[in-house]
Parts: sequence; structure tokens; C-alpha cells
Amino acid sequence: MNNYAAGQRNHTQRLAVIGLLAALVFVSSLISFDIPLAGGDSTRIHLGNTFCLLAGLITGPVGGGLAAGIGSFLFDLMNPKYIASAPFTFLFKFAMGFLCGLIAYAHNRKGERLSRNIVAALVGSFSYVILYLGKGFIENVLYGQSLQANLAIIGTKAVASVTNALIAVIIVIPLGIALRTALKRAHIWERIH
Repeated sequence: MNNYAAGQRNHTQRLAVIGLLAALVFVSSLISFDIPLAGGDSTRIHLGNTFCLLAGLITGPVGGGLAAGIGSFLFDLMNPKYIASAPFTFLFKFAMGFLCGLIAYAHNRKGERLSRNIVAALVGSFSYVILYLGKGFIENVLYGQSLQANLAIIGTKAVASVTNALIAVIIVIPLGIALRTALKRAHIWERIH
């Protein structure tokens, strides 16, 4: 097989892995429970963020950002409650996967240092929390919420978001190690990088 054909096959395998990770983000976002908030709003605890981070750890910044953004965007599009937020969700989750991958892959390490992966997962998770809560705060101001009501709603969302962030970090580190090991044994890891 010539170099061009081998490169095309590797590119196709990388796209397939990104697509699979986007599907895992979508499906894992379905595994959730809602927490009602004042005014009929709600927030939720879910596993989608875990797979957004996993995408960054496995495929690096761009692949991780795309898988996280696309999977989360599709989840929002399928739920009338979240459809209006879908573009923001794509951008915020893209940033989450991108930052996680950027830190994990810094200095050409390809997500192979445990300490860097922990920092990457924490930064990715908490960057999303900040973006999500910032958007919520601004929306509440635009809808005319009083500052006190706005802070109460954002406070409840912050508890759920930080819980999601910590759960994602705790789960993704051993999951990322296990998946990386499996991909290396199957000789897929080197083909997607």
C-alpha cells in the first residue's frame, strides 16, 4: 500500500473514532436526571461531560472538540426543551473537548501523562461550567430576573454543574487509560494519531 492510501485509511479511521465519540456523547447525555428550578426552569445531572472529556483525551484538541460539540449539539436538537440552546451548546462543549485535548496533547504527549490528563480534564470541565453559568446569568438578566432570583437560579445550576464536572473528571481518567490501552493493543492508536 502506498503512503497516500495508508494516510487516507488512517484519516478515515480517525473520522470514524471522532464519529463514535460524538455518538457516545449523545447517548451518554440521555442518561440523566432533572433538578427542577424556580420559574419552571431545570438543570440536570448527566454523563455527557464524561465523554466530551474522553473525546479530548483520545483524539486531541480538534477531534475532541468536534466530537464533544457535535454529540451535544445533536442531543439539544432532539429535545424541544434545549433546541434553542443548541448553537451555544456546540460552542461550549467544543471548547470543553478542545481545551482538554489541547492540554493533554501539549508538547506532543498525546494524552499519555496522567498528571497532565487530570489537569486537562479539570480545565475542560470547569471551562464549560463557567461558560454555561455565564450564559445562564446573562439570559436571566435579559429576561428581567431580579439579581436575587438570578443568583438563586445560578447557584442551583452551579451545584449541578460542578457535580457534573467532578463526576466527569473522576470517571474519565480511568476510562481514558483503559480505552487508550485497548486502542494500542488493537493497533488503532497509532493510526488515529
